[in-house]
Amino acid sequence: MTFSVQTPERECLVDVGGRVREAVGASGVADGLCTVFVPHTTAGVTINENADPDVARDILAFLAEKVPRDWRFRHGEGNSDAHVKASLMGASVQVPVVGGRLALGTWQGLYLAEFDGPRTRKIHVVVVPGARP
Repeated sequence: MTFSVQTPERECLVDVGGRVREAVGASGVADGLCTVFVPHTTAGVTINENADPDVARDILAFLAEKVPRDWRFRHGEGNSDAHVKASLMGASVQVPVVGGRLALGTWQGLYLAEFDGPRTRKIHVVVVPGARP
């Protein structure tokens, strides 16, 4: 399954867990593995806390400090910081599927990490059956 997400600003974490859970449910897979993949070079995907929104703000603030937009990058488009941040975040995550549900921890959520928005981003979700973890 593939779905799109409209990101609201240049840098943000957008909770996509609900859409991924829908894809898992639609797959009919009871036990297996779910891969969430973002086919972009200036966005990523991550699993992190979804209870306190300050965690997302802290992640973005830390990355902005460590990878500043105005660093002496050579790439001419002005978004090299976004490429570096996306590389640090990663383009995919995998989550076990147990009993037809994502086996995320109590406080875990799935996020699209946008670093060069606002944009419309694609997310691919692949669910494959397998042995129960």
